[in-house]
Amino acid sequence: MKFLITGGAGFIGSNLASHFVKVGHAVTVFDNFSRRGSESNLAWLRETAGDAFAVVRDDIRNADAIATAARGQDVILHMAGQVAVTTSVNDPRADFEANALGTFNVLEAARAAGTQPIVMYASTNKVYGGMEAARIVEADGRYGFADMPQGVAETWPLDFHSPYGCSKGTGDQYVRDYHRIYDLPTVVFRQSAIYGPRQFGVEDQGWLAFFAICVTVGRRFTIYGDGKQVRDLLHIDDLVQAYDAAIRNIDKTAGQVFNIGGGPERSLSVWTETRPLLEGLAGKSLEVNFGDWRPGDQKVYISDIRKAQAELGWTPQIGPAAGLKTLWDWTQANKHLFR
Repeated sequence: MKFLITGGAGFIGSNLASHFVKVGHAVTVFDNFSRRGSESNLAWLRETAGDAFAVVRDDIRNADAIATAARGQDVILHMAGQVAVTTSVNDPRADFEANALGTFNVLEAARAAGTQPIVMYASTNKVYGGMEAARIVEADGRYGFADMPQGVAETWPLDFHSPYGCSKGTGDQYVRDYHRIYDLPTVVFRQSAIYGPRQFGVEDQGWLAFFAICVTVGRRFTIYGDGKQVRDLLHIDDLVQAYDAAIRNIDKTAGQVFNIGGGPERSLSVWTETRPLLEGLAGKSLEVNFGDWRPGDQKVYISDIRKAQAELGWTPQIGPAAGLKTLWDWTQANKHLFR
């Protein structure tokens, strides 16, 4: 099949591109190369895949460019967009244009592609907002849900917070509706805390990679809140398998929304549980700064992944300790990329 991957030189996009090239598909990477690390990721793809994929250097905000790239494609994996809440607050127009308008352009390009391509959209758990109605308990150095032992299901009400939540949520709903209105086989993945090699994490996006990079280069970083807040973690290799499974099962998955994360078994508190894992890898004790809670920072978010498990035939395989080791090994081997 012919695959178009928007944001294909990003963290998730480059890992998806590598996988689908390896299993024999024709891949086109579409990226504006504005994000740190994208050129490095492209170089890595060249090393691992040679010339077995095409590259289009352009922007999803350019409707003509994405329409041209989409023609004749069988699958469009839409990973491109603005990724940080802080950035969206500072520049909401740019955030809207990248996420909401960019996703609209991708959908219109798919509708005109002539092939009714599968469209998969990387959404976010931020579409559920602050989840103030969820009861939170604290025990053993971590927060947890009092009434949702399996985590947040897809039935939880949408509640967009921040310009980022609004723009990603707009794309989320447009992608879903283009299946209902235009019969495009679209799938939405509401993703939670994806991590792994080739992730150039920054303070407000990709926190686990950011921690690993800071420790690797000896840079002190800040924990906002008390460090007991919990996230479910999903290794990039497990995420790639989820995308593969959704495509293979498109007869069942078209028009569906899935919460995609590590689930309760692969959750960690941001510092109280992550710290000993990082210290074990670094071979030393780590000192950090602490700052006030950031607005809208959830004390706990864990994805209920039972729908994905049932309908995709997929279950995460990599636990946080083993997964963090792969991320750590990558940062250690690529220190020159972070200085």
